Amino acid sequence: MNANARRRTVLTAGAAGAAALVTGCGSSGDESGGGDASGTPTGTASEAASPGASPGGGQQLAATGDIPVGGGTIFKEQKVVVTQPEEGEFKAFSAVCTHAQCLVSTVSDGTINCPCHGSKFSITDAAVEAGPATRPLPTEQITVEGGAIRLG
Repeated sequence: MNANARRRTVLTAGAAGAAALVTGCGSSGDESGGGDASGTPTGTASEAASPGASPGGGQQLAATGDIPVGGGTIFKEQKVVVTQPEEGEFKAFSAVCTHAQCLVSTVSDGTINCPCHGSKFSITDAAVEAGPATRPLPTEQITVEGGAIRLG
């Protein structure tokens, strides 16, 4: 109950859940790229995420200090990627690629990267920077408060 605690909420830009259910950009049938890539370690803080909810928001994903400036962290279990494009600015997107529904696997050089077919998305707004994906990653809602990043 710190009166000086900062609270920031990133709102969804639409029905992120529904958008994640939409199929990829084509019917090429080339989905042999490995599916969800869950076997690839990413060095994320997802293992340290608290499974419980608190009165201040949803499930805690990480501490703000765990998300690198100019980069991001992928939370495979929650299928969310949290980025920090600039100091103190946190964004969250679905970690499910809009091309063939693979889980993205890395965040580097300002992009969120899909291992299946090479799609890359901006850490700032999830816009497509390299295909074959043609649609951005859907926005997810997070709350940043008291040094904690919470889903929802």
